[in-house]
Amino acid sequence: MNALASTFKNMACLSVLCFSLFSFTQNNSKERKIVKAVDRYAENAIELIKKSVNMNSGTMNFDGVKEVGSLFKGELDKLGFKTELTNGDAYGRAGHLIATRKGKKGPEFLMIGHLDTVFELESPLQEYTMENDSIMKGPGVADMKGGDVIIILAMQALKEAGLLDEMSIEIVMTGDEEKSGSPLELSKKDLIDAAKRADIALGFENGDNNPKTIVVARRGSTDWELKVKGNPAHSSQIFTEDIGTGAIYETSRILNEFYVQLAKEKDLTFNPGFIIGGTSLNENANGTGGTAFGKTNVVAQQALVRGDLRAVSLEQLTKAKATMQNIVSQNYPKTEAELVFSSGGYPPLSLTEGNTKLLGYFNTVSEDLGFGSVTAVNPRNAGAADISFTSGYVDMAIDGLGLTGGGGDHTIYESGNLNTVATQAKITAVLMYRLVHSKF
Repeated sequence: MNALASTFKNMACLSVLCFSLFSFTQNNSKERKIVKAVDRYAENAIELIKKSVNMNSGTMNFDGVKEVGSLFKGELDKLGFKTELTNGDAYGRAGHLIATRKGKKGPEFLMIGHLDTVFELESPLQEYTMENDSIMKGPGVADMKGGDVIIILAMQALKEAGLLDEMSIEIVMTGDEEKSGSPLELSKKDLIDAAKRADIALGFENGDNNPKTIVVARRGSTDWELKVKGNPAHSSQIFTEDIGTGAIYETSRILNEFYVQLAKEKDLTFNPGFIIGGTSLNENANGTGGTAFGKTNVVAQQALVRGDLRAVSLEQLTKAKATMQNIVSQNYPKTEAELVFSSGGYPPLSLTEGNTKLLGYFNTVSEDLGFGSVTAVNPRNAGAADISFTSGYVDMAIDGLGLTGGGGDHTIYESGNLNTVATQAKITAVLMYRLVHSKF
């Protein structure tokens, strides 16, 4: 009797599940249209990724960035967006692609991508290759031309389902995400202005390359420069009252104290990217390195270190800066040091209640469409990105909606799983439909 009861119970559960799936399929005709439209355009989307990946758009290759912008502009023009390729001369970059549509219902959406990659014209990686039937390797396939195409594919599906006209959407694909122009306030002005108009921001970076995660908080990034001076002298006089310890010992003290006092701070990192020291220094004009002259029997007169600092909140960033400055001020004998933080950099995308709620909505759609649950990315695994500039302006923001499932970002091994293109587009389009029609 217990076995029979158990059988009936299992059958009842199965019936409830089948009814639930049947109900979802039958009672959401608009959502079914969205899903079918994504499937219909998916193959074209893959071809668009391939075409764009084969266009070199390293940040400093302005012609290439503009070429990719024109390619995506043409696709958005077909969908009735008002599009513009902006001029980036004022901040020393190629410019951005901006596309807008004004609807009559629901929240204002901001969708964020970028046209540029880290792969400049001298990179050995210039074209895509297929590792197998689904994994594509290529420059910017994941970061983030795949994400840009997912935006376009989602818009095509909404158009096909007769839903696009009712939505208010602004798409900003920047031309300098990988290497921001200067001054930063001009470089990011279009993006920040769009954020001020928006209610919800959706970023299409590839997150931590796991399709089961979404970014609700990102760490910000700022650069720092440490300059240290000491007294040059014969090495036999080091540590004397008149000569002191020299620039290299003082630099070592500072960097070690950074580690001792801050390394255990959750989600905070500070990386010295390069260091040179000796009797004299010769810096590269672009700030990426240099050379030093010195001899083993001479106390070092100068040292230079450049690095970055990443924090998950403005409060954490402020506290870390203060700690670092305090360490720098406590000099070894006969040395002096100066620590300067860049005025630019990316702000953190702080974790908010709205971001968490939007993740919940995204997760619900993913589960309803049969793609499984989605959780938040550990911010320690999410670097700086353009969506951070929406922090404080929009009610809700999430990132990581782009092409995922690969790896090797910013290297010649960068890849992505093309199977995630349709999946991410379906979830995105259905999410937007539900948000417009308050179906959560």
